Amino acid sequence: MIITTTDTIPNKEILEYKGFVKGATIRAKHIGKDIMAGFKNIVGGEIKSYKQALDEARDIAMQRMIDEATDLGANAIVCVRLQTSQIMQAATEMIAYGTAVVVKEDE
Repeated sequence: MIITTTDTIPNKEILEYKGFVKGATIRAKHIGKDIMAGFKNIVGGEIKSYKQALDEARDIAMQRMIDEATDLGANAIVCVRLQTSQIMQAATEMIAYGTAVVVKEDE
């Protein structure tokens, strides 16, 4: 699956637009990791447990988007965007979305 944030793919002809596709996940914070992150907030630096959680959420959302595009018969997704939002105090949503397309295969 070709994935791009642009509306075209260099050297590829878009033959068909399959439509909007998305993937999402909602992740809850781990209370123990939240306490440790609070300490890190005092001294500064990267909060690795949150980074890991966001990386996992992004991977899940992207894979769900890819699965939806595959089900539509697409072989590429253009105009891909990622968005995150806080659903409630202890949960975050990650969404990946774009336009599923069929591009001409190399011969």
